[in-house]
Amino acid sequence: MENRTEVAAALRQIARGFEALADAVAGETPPEGEREYAVLREWSGRGLTRAEASALFRKHGLAPQAAGGWVRADWIEVRPDGLRYVTEESRRWMAERAAPG
Repeated sequence: MENRTEVAAALRQIARGFEALADAVAGETPPEGEREYAVLREWSGRGLTRAEASALFRKHGLAPQAAGGWVRADWIEVRPDGLRYVTEESRRWMAERAAPG
């Protein structure tokens, strides 16, 4: 059963890749920072496991490997409980982005 789950996950990832390619061909790429904002907004204040964080990145068209860069840039942090959390730096960025003007 585990193999079927992995195949299903891979097919979903391929489908998202085709969707991103179609958007690029059509000139419908999201504005800069939009995908990142969507990830952070959905993440909110909860702690995520590594697998949950990876799934969230994939859902919004970002490579799961980007999480390492986000940790280094202080956008997310891994706490002693092993879960990943949005940092105060990310919350500030989101507030600035959401502010009118």
